[in-house]
This record gives sequence, C-alpha cells and structure tokens, in this order.
Amino acid sequence: MDRQAVQERFGIIGTSAAIYHVIDRARQVARTDITVLVEGESGVGKELIAHAIHEMSPRRHGPLKIINTGAIPEGLIESELFGAEKGAYTGASEKRIGLFEDADGGTVFLDEIGEMPLAAQVKLLRVLESGAFSRVGSSTLRKTDVRVLAATNKDLGREVEAGRFREDLYYRLSTVIIKIPPLRERADDILPIFETFLHQLAQKYGTARRRLDESAVQLLRQYRWPGNVRELRNVAEQVVVLHRGETVTAEAVRPFLRGVTAASTPGTALMAISRAAPSEPDAFRERELIYRALLELRLEMRDLKEEMAKLTAGLGTAPAREVFEPGDLPPERRDFVILGEPDKEDYGGFIEDVTYEIEGDEDPLSSNGRRLEDAAPETGPPRDEPPVPTLEDAERTLITKALKYYEGNRRQTAKALGISERTLYRKLKELDEDL
Repeated sequence: MDRQAVQERFGIIGTSAAIYHVIDRARQVARTDITVLVEGESGVGKELIAHAIHEMSPRRHGPLKIINTGAIPEGLIESELFGAEKGAYTGASEKRIGLFEDADGGTVFLDEIGEMPLAAQVKLLRVLESGAFSRVGSSTLRKTDVRVLAATNKDLGREVEAGRFREDLYYRLSTVIIKIPPLRERADDILPIFETFLHQLAQKYGTARRRLDESAVQLLRQYRWPGNVRELRNVAEQVVVLHRGETVTAEAVRPFLRGVTAASTPGTALMAISRAAPSEPDAFRERELIYRALLELRLEMRDLKEEMAKLTAGLGTAPAREVFEPGDLPPERRDFVILGEPDKEDYGGFIEDVTYEIEGDEDPLSSNGRRLEDAAPETGPPRDEPPVPTLEDAERTLITKALKYYEGNRRQTAKALGISERTLYRKLKELDEDL
C-alpha cells in the first residue's frame, strides 16, 4: 500500500514532509511484529497511527485492544491488563479476562504508557520478553501472542532519569520510535485538515459548506494550536454550528481560539501563545534586556565607588574595601562609609534579628558634640574649631545612623555597612559600654 493509499484509507491528512515521514515509517514497521513507541503531544493523532499500523500488519484479522493506562486507577491496572481470579481482591466476584489474554493473536495499544505504575511495568516487561503473565490472585503462568504498540506525550527518557519509569521497559518499548510533530511545526497541514473538518462537519450537521477568507487563513496559520489536531477539529465544529454565513473571517474564528480575545488583531494570536512558549527571537530580546540592565547596574556601581572614595578621603580613612550590593540603599542614603574589617566566616544566624533601640530623634553626634557632616579636612592645626572627629567617633556615628535608617534591624544594618552581624554585635556592645 503506497503513501497516498494509506492517507486515503485511514484519513491521515497533510502534505508536509514531517507527516510523510511518519506515514513511511508506519508502512515500514507494519509488516513486522516489532514493538513500536509513538511519541507526540496530546491531540496529534497517535491512536490514528496505531490503527494504521495494525490494519497494515499481518495481525489485521485479529483484535486491536486499546487501553488508556493513565485513566485507570493504580489498584486496577494489573487486573485490567492481565485479568484476575475470583476473590483476588474486594469486589472481584467473578473471574476476569485481562486485555493481553483477550487480544491473543492481535495487537494491544497502550496509550499514555508514561502514566503506568511501576508495579505494573514489571509485569508488562515480562509479557514483552516472553509472552508470559499471570492473573491477579493466581500463580499459574499463561501465554499470549500479541503485538504491543505504545504511545506517550511524555519524554520517557527524562521519566527514566527521574525514576518514574523503568529503564529496561523503556528500551524494550522503544525498539522503533515514531515521533509525530505538533501541528505548529507543520503549518502546511493546518489548512487542509481544517477544510476537511469543515466539509465533514457540514455534512454531519446539514449546514452549508463554509469558505475561509484570507484573514481567517492567516489567523489559522499564525495560531500555535496547543491542542493540535484535536483542538483544530473543535474549532472547526464550532464554526460550522455557531457561525452564520458561508464566508468565515478572522473575526468569526478568533473567539473560538484558546487564549485569544475577540478584540485581538490577527497578529496577537501568535503573541498570546508566545508568552507561554517563547520563540528564539523572543528569547534573544529577553537576553538583550538583561544584558542592558546589567550594564546600567555596573555603571551605577562605579559611580557609587567614586562617591564612597571621596567620602572616605574626607574623613581621613582609606577607601572602602567593599561597597553596598545593588538596591541595599536608596541614592539619598549613600553617605554611609564602610568601616571595620568584615569577618571571613558567615555568622548569618548568630544573633536574632531584633530591633535595637535608638533614643532620641536628633541626628547622632560624635563624642566631641560636632555633626559628622559638618567636619572638613584641614591642612593645618585648627585654631577656633574643634578637631576632626576621630575614626572611632565616625564609626559610632555611622552605625547609629544606619540603625536608625533600618529601624534597629541588625541584619540589614550589618549588610549595609559591609560587616558581619558578629562584628556589628561586638561594636554595639562597645558602644553601650562607652555610653
């Protein structure tokens, strides 16, 4: 059976190279009994490909049994697959024939195989390797002759790494992998599939056939179709049933698209979905904004260093060894000087983060009674003015001002001054002793 015949017989619509590759691979494996794993997002048509493989295989005269392993409770999955003896569990009032026993001579299609519990995976591996199984509640081995097709919308390789799927079972299932690409990666197939749905549904509901104008075509091709072919059919059905008139415009289609409002323009359809799954150009623009912000931050830090150097020079101290982290202090509070040698150890949890009380609302004074900001370096001995505040006085003043600014929060104060909480704690004790 050639490719075109396969498409016509099984209703596989599309002219893209991606869908042609899927059909050709299905034709190749159908003649054998090899295990096939069909991968793809939800709604791409994995079950349709499984049907095609079974119908083109030598087992086409045998049964095709389909089970969604993700829809069955964990406690019942083994009895569904392998059967159960009467009384094997609560509610087992009679003997139950399992899926593998019932499909003898045919094909079993395990949909959403990634959801199968680990306990059931062990028995499934045994069936794949030897065809042997036992019913729940029985120790008797039984044999079955089935071909297994499986499907998943998960990356089973990652599931194996996370410990949620058995590695040996993964290798046994993935002898041949057929990956069905999502609809957004084969935009050439969107319009033919949609128009086929319009025609079929118009016949089903007895309505006039709908015709898409250029704006509607553009919108359908731009939309990312997170639900793939299943969502495409849903939109087509709503258009056939709810839209009045034969011509279908973008305005008529837009209300049926997930996440796109009626007030949006055709261009917004793609943008609305891009927020959830950004394309490469979007990621590039985001990186560019981050780099720009980092550059501006670096310039601000350089300016801050210069201001700190000027201030420390005015106090007769060496330039500060460290500067504040970005955002620690607003620009108007950059008059703090970092004094003291920071400890090399991290004592972040050494003291409790409690409020340190500062009495009075006036600006703190040094021990000689003069404001720190009024002090200025002099080239010679002063005559009528008090001397320049000592380093100890300046340190006391800065610590006091910082504590007032941060409302007594020691942790934030220590971080702003560039010292550890242990050093701040020691200096506060010295401050209390002096007072």
